[in-house]
Amino acid sequence: MTKITAAITAVGAYVPDYRLTNEILETMVDTTDEWITTRTGIKERRILKDKDKGTSYLAIKAAENLLEKSGVDPKEIDLVLLGTATPDMPVASSAVYVATKIGAVNAFAYDIQAACSNFLYGMSTAARFIESGKYKKVLLIGADKMSSILDYTDRTTCIIFGDGGGAVLFEPNTEGYGLLDEYLRSDGSGREFLKIDAGGSLLPPSEETVKNKQHYVFQDGKSVFKFAVSNMADVAARIMERNNLTHSDVQWLVPHQANKRIIDATANRMGLEPSKVMMNIQRYGNTTSATLPLLLSDYEKELKKGDNLVFAAFGGGFTWGAIYLKWAYN
Repeated sequence: MTKITAAITAVGAYVPDYRLTNEILETMVDTTDEWITTRTGIKERRILKDKDKGTSYLAIKAAENLLEKSGVDPKEIDLVLLGTATPDMPVASSAVYVATKIGAVNAFAYDIQAACSNFLYGMSTAARFIESGKYKKVLLIGADKMSSILDYTDRTTCIIFGDGGGAVLFEPNTEGYGLLDEYLRSDGSGREFLKIDAGGSLLPPSEETVKNKQHYVFQDGKSVFKFAVSNMADVAARIMERNNLTHSDVQWLVPHQANKRIIDATANRMGLEPSKVMMNIQRYGNTTSATLPLLLSDYEKELKKGDNLVFAAFGGGFTWGAIYLKWAYN
């Protein structure tokens, strides 16, 4: 029996129009363009300014972009997965709403939450459904309206994140293309370093939690940076070793866009020159679940059938991992 692998066959993306530049942030918090650029590599980020639109809007726009480019009939989609840390609502699944709005009326849908590793974990989940042989088209979306959970008086977090959405379509492949290996990890001892304190069952919303700004993202930057640098590089190197890949075998590193120094450390560990590293952090910042598909969208025209891609991400929880995928189309 021919082995079925899950290949990416289409890509879509969406970012809001409004650009929040470092120069604008200089007027909002005690920071400078030089400080932000030197430490993160970020020059600007996109912000969804409309208060009546949530993460689902970003996800829908990204999915519609994919459907328009590919010509896929949404009625043929079997499953819609949405990776997000900022769902529209705490209970009603945002993925279900997105599926309905894009016309995927024959699909079932649900959300995935693993912070900045959402899309990476979603790739693994999508692949399992495709490999089962029962599902032919799985739409994986990564989207976050990070501006909705940021305190714009906190310079440690508001300079980092932006809003955006990206989507990919997974379909069966029998030619050896697609997702070939993965190494996914997690460690709950790190949850205190990157989190939102309130709004869950442990600390429900109250007048006090709002007053104390406990519904915004908190990050212990030094601890997160230390863990991310070592762990993202480790899993990327491990996935190469497991698949006997040398630096010359890898055409692209597709890294989570959290910090340019973390990306550089991962590329150095893999022995990759900068020309093989996808990067758009300077334009979008950290869009959490959307960073990986936004990279694929920006670099899609440069990708060639048979290219070896290594994806790597690190997120709150802590969650992290690497995936080896062989690109399936020109």
